[in-house]
Amino acid sequence: MYEPLSAFDAELAARLRKAVDDGPLTRAEAGDRERELWLRSQLATPPRLLPGELSDGRPAPNAPLDVLVLDPAEVPTSESAAVGPGPLICPLDMRARSAAALVGFLSTSSGVLKAAALTIPADTARTRAGAVMAELSGGAVHVVSTTWTVPLPWFSLVDPDSRHIILAPREDGERQVAWRIAMADARRRVARAHSVVRETLGDNGPARVLKDTGRWLEHFHPHSAVELDYGGLVQLLDDQELLEDTSAQDVHAIVDAMESGDAEQVASRYEQLRDFWGELAGKERLG
Repeated sequence: MYEPLSAFDAELAARLRKAVDDGPLTRAEAGDRERELWLRSQLATPPRLLPGELSDGRPAPNAPLDVLVLDPAEVPTSESAAVGPGPLICPLDMRARSAAALVGFLSTSSGVLKAAALTIPADTARTRAGAVMAELSGGAVHVVSTTWTVPLPWFSLVDPDSRHIILAPREDGERQVAWRIAMADARRRVARAHSVVRETLGDNGPARVLKDTGRWLEHFHPHSAVELDYGGLVQLLDDQELLEDTSAQDVHAIVDAMESGDAEQVASRYEQLRDFWGELAGKERLG
């Protein structure tokens, strides 16, 4: 999520402006920076619970404020949507995102695994992580990620024809598949998709993902820009697979078919999605 500087309070906006002036991260650098900060936190003496903090849980005063920057001119908009003014800023929110991931880990892992992974009691870790999340400006992180896949309902936010693709070599961090969306367009599309899917399939599954996505969007400035990015998945797919990928078109066709009651079209498009993303899931198992 990329927001105008005016979306942030004055103190944070000044820090973000300085981060932009000092040089924002490139997309290729962001992953390396996140790995570096995580390793530093775990190799410190004593280890830190989260990146970017002191051993007692307070924010480290010298922790970097890393940002990505997007020019509003790079965001397709409908006639009813506006983006900017620029520069549009995406803080990486590393400490808060790590806290959210820790809460998820504590909620789903066994006691043995928690004991092996943590140097403090699990209840203490949960309390500290929850406090970090509560301090987050705006109440939501700017980056939401998954591993090995893209949740299919997310494609309902995009214009399938506005795909941004860079066919750099697989090992090049500039290799990319992404869509950029004006906030007003993203909210309109996700609301429509949620209504159609809930009417057809009920409140769970894809409808729940769409509802949660809509709630996430509401945390940000109405003139923000959303980016849906394949991230490191582009390193697992060759150029032909990327160029022939029709996931966004398939999801939009499924929503249209649900709305019109065309079950055959729903089944046909879903089979295409299952084949494409199932092959990626197979690579995860092989890895």
